[in-house]
Amino acid sequence: MSILDDISAFLQKGRANETKAAVEKALEEGVSAKDILEGGLMAGMNIIGGKFKRNEVYVPEVLIAARAMNAGLLPLKPHLVSSGVKSRGSIVIGTVKGDLHDIGKNLVKMMMEGKGFEVHDLGVDVSSEKFVNAAREFNADIVCCSALLTTTMTEMKSVVEALKASGLRDKLTIMVGGAPVTDSFCKSIGADLYSPDAASAADAAVSAVEAVAKSA
Repeated sequence: MSILDDISAFLQKGRANETKAAVEKALEEGVSAKDILEGGLMAGMNIIGGKFKRNEVYVPEVLIAARAMNAGLLPLKPHLVSSGVKSRGSIVIGTVKGDLHDIGKNLVKMMMEGKGFEVHDLGVDVSSEKFVNAAREFNADIVCCSALLTTTMTEMKSVVEALKASGLRDKLTIMVGGAPVTDSFCKSIGADLYSPDAASAADAAVSAVEAVAKSA
């Protein structure tokens, strides 16, 4: 097995210390930061994401895999910056105003980081104004809104309207998700994408930025 396979395997098992050590070893051996990121860390998270989609692993396994990825990124980040490796895109994510649930949001964040995105997590109970300000500040390609309650999912429409009023709406993709949310609801409020689970959301985000890049 190559060192990149080792990194992927350790990450999938959630072995944070071994993942970090393997990344450090790969750097010492002269493997490029880009190859370590894509062929080791992201490859491992992609496998976990696929298994999560197929119900072969569950939330705890995803959480410990993501923790291992973060451990592996610690020694890697300075090398990524110095070698000019760019993120796949900028994402702003949060649970909408009035809703304090964050497990689903956190899973989506981890999966998207695993795809190479720079993710800015606004937390829970996020107002439409805060979504707009963060989208502008971080030059967001995608804004992700999460809700677990039927009483708060209507706040997603407020976010869409606020982004329209700010002039940012046409410059980014709006993605919505959460237990009560459906594709038809997504369309009815003028959002762009709905995903039923974290792994699908990450795949949809990749497709969205690639589509924009092609049309540019």
